[in-house]
Amino acid sequence: MADGTWSLAEAKAKFSEVVEKARTEGPQHVTRNGKEAVVVVSTTEWAKHSQTPARSFVEALLDPAARVLKRKEIARLFARDPDPGRAVDL
Repeated sequence: MADGTWSLAEAKAKFSEVVEKARTEGPQHVTRNGKEAVVVVSTTEWAKHSQTPARSFVEALLDPAARVLKRKEIARLFARDPDPGRAVDL
């Protein structure tokens, strides 16, 4: 297709052409039941838009830039409630 949109059946039948057009002409959109489903892009296009390299969950947690709460906020959230509760007769 000239406009870079393919039905799923077309994309399956002409996958090599879809890939080549993605490399040379830009992103190729694939529809399923008339609705957009996926976009095929070249690796160079993907690299332009992908963000920082993936990192482990532990690395993400230990990253100081990822800190959401300040120390005072954490202390306030986890402080003991000064209210002793109601008196109970035993």
